[in-house]
Amino acid sequence: MTEEKRVLVIAAHPDDELLGVGGTIALHARAGHQVTCVVVCAGNLKHDPDGARGVWNQAHAAAAELGCDDLRLLDFPDQALDTFSLTEVITPIEEIVEQVQPNIVYVQYGYDINRDHQLLFQAALVATRPMEAYIEAVYAFDTVSSTEWAYPRSFNPDTWVDITETLEQKIAAMACYETELRDWPHPRSLRSLRVKAESAGSQVVCPAAEAFMTIRRVTRNGKTPV
Repeated sequence: MTEEKRVLVIAAHPDDELLGVGGTIALHARAGHQVTCVVVCAGNLKHDPDGARGVWNQAHAAAAELGCDDLRLLDFPDQALDTFSLTEVITPIEEIVEQVQPNIVYVQYGYDINRDHQLLFQAALVATRPMEAYIEAVYAFDTVSSTEWAYPRSFNPDTWVDITETLEQKIAAMACYETELRDWPHPRSLRSLRVKAESAGSQVVCPAAEAFMTIRRVTRNGKTPV
């Protein structure tokens, strides 16, 4: 019997959660794990003429496609996290961590060209300090059109998840984000997402994968690493 897990995904903007970890979210949902996705900068979105609510609807549709029924959209404004103190950003994330008590956390890698990503990453690291035994692992995911465009490029994955079974779910979920999609060969096109997954998969000899950096893994209570 599969061990029940509680999973928390922390992302800056609507579609970031999907770009970096969508296939893995779907795998967790299929396994019966409780998955909570938090999107922090979901207020006053620059790409949404409907004042964020249109993208909010897209985000809920994408989450449903992946099997995630706990999507939390916070109201920090897009591209304006630097107008808040870091403590103001940390506090609501900490509150969600305390509520969810996640075993596995996926956080958005922050060493890229997007200032919101940078600040969210710092806040998430504080909110997921190894002070609670329930947090077993924290992984960072990259964001296409932000992480690979930074310099120096420092996202060096050490963990790959085979998403062959859920790649089509990821593609279908991204199709829900009509305002965020771009045409090929832009990295946020559907074709690009497929190519990226296949490229990551080829690194570990599987058809499709998502790659992560391990921030921290803690094995407690006499258990051995796996």
